[in-house]
Formats: sequence, structure tokens, C-alpha cells
Amino acid sequence: MRNILTITNYTFREALSRKIFLTFFGVSSLVLLVFAILFLSVSIEDMMPVVQTNGRNPFDDVIPKLTEFFKTFIVVPLYGGGLFLSIFSVSSFIPNMLEKGSIDLLLSKPVSRNQIILGKFFGGSVMVLVNVAYLVIGIWFLIGLKFGDWGIGMFYAIITITFTFMVLYSLIILVGILTRSSILAMMITYLLFFIFSPILAARDNIYILFDNKFVEFIIDAIYYTLPKTQELGSITADLARGSGIEEMQPVLTSFLFMILTLGLAIITFNKKDY
Repeated sequence: MRNILTITNYTFREALSRKIFLTFFGVSSLVLLVFAILFLSVSIEDMMPVVQTNGRNPFDDVIPKLTEFFKTFIVVPLYGGGLFLSIFSVSSFIPNMLEKGSIDLLLSKPVSRNQIILGKFFGGSVMVLVNVAYLVIGIWFLIGLKFGDWGIGMFYAIITITFTFMVLYSLIILVGILTRSSILAMMITYLLFFIFSPILAARDNIYILFDNKFVEFIIDAIYYTLPKTQELGSITADLARGSGIEEMQPVLTSFLFMILTLGLAIITFNKKDY
């Protein structure tokens, strides 16, 4: 356990040295500053048109609708944009580690290969967790001060966004070990996140087009095999607004994908000769 924590700490410091963490922190701070200025300069009355239709307020209580709007407004872009930056940031961790000299030095230490991969995995995850938590807690605090809404629903976004990153990061680690290419690891993950997952989430519409049982079987097999980042994004937004999780299947199958992919990465790394 000590060795895993050591590698985790080393990976976190590696992110600091490359200004990855500081870049995230700077972007998050800028977002918080923009919202702080907005909330200070715009009154609640001026914000009311955001939740009005045809000049009339259709809601009994405007404040909950405004807080729901702002929570969604920050959490949805954070899910997409935050994961985009996170994938870009960590894609080089494994290929850089596998460079001649770096891997030789690392393997000469009294640390197992399993611990190296787990340390890298948790180190990148901690980096994302800290940055996401900083932004989400900051926005939650500003919303609480402005609207008096101190509900903790937004905190769940910290967990779900970090969890989604961990699922994708396990794939980045595996591809990085297999190919030693940060670009390929990044592009495969982006394809899964931005293209395959949204398409598979709308597979019912695809079934209407093809109306073929074999095609449905293949698409279902792919759907249940790959992580459900599209559905996890919807769950993140729902939890931030104070709703519950209607279906656990996307979470469970994505978790299983992460465990299997990370396990395969460890097995592959153990068999490689460096």
C-alpha cells in the first residue's frame, strides 16, 4: 500500500511539474471569478427572465428554478469540458513512463508492476478529483450565498465526474501500455466519449432504421461492453439538480469495464519485457 501511495504522489507531482494541475486550477478559478462577478452585479429580479415564458413566470417559486438552472449550466459543461481536458492531460503519463531510462529506473525500485499501474491510476484520478471538487464546491458556495440554496446535490457531481474519468483513464492506461502512444490513447478515448457512447445511447433509433435482430444483438453487445459515458453525464446533471439515479445499469457496467480494463492493463504490463 505504501508503494502505491508513493507512485500516486509521484504522479500527482508529475502533473504539477508539467503545469497540468495548475492549468486546471487556473481555468476553474477563472470560472469561479466570472460567476462571482455575475452574482454580485446581477440581481435575482434581473435573472428572473431566465425562467420565464412569454413574460409570465410559470413557476410557483423562482429561486429553486434559478438554482437548478445555474447548477445545470455549470455541471453539464464541466462534465464534457472537464473530461476533455483530463483525457488530454493524462494521456502521456504511461507513454512517458515507458520511455527508455524512465522505465528502467522505475523497475529498479522495490515496487511491483501492479503497484506502479495502480499508483499511476490513482495519481491521475486524485488530480482530477481535486480540480473538480474545487470548482464544484466553489460554485455551490456562490449559489448558496446568492440564492440561499445549500443543498448538497452538486457534491454528487464530484463523484460521478471523477468516476467517469477513472473509467476512461483505465482505457488510456491499457492503450498506452499496448502502443506507447499518447496520441492513440487520447484519440481512442475521445472517440468512445464523444462519438460511440452518444450513438449507442440512442440505439433504439438505430433499431428502427435497420429492423434486424442480428444487428440489434451486435449493437446491444457493444453497448453493454463499453462504458456508458453519455448516460453517466445525464446522471451527473440529475444528481446536481437534486434528482436521484433512475437506473444503476450504466454505473455498474461502466464500473465493470474499468475493473476489467485496468486488470488487463496490469496483466499486459507484467508480461512486457522492458
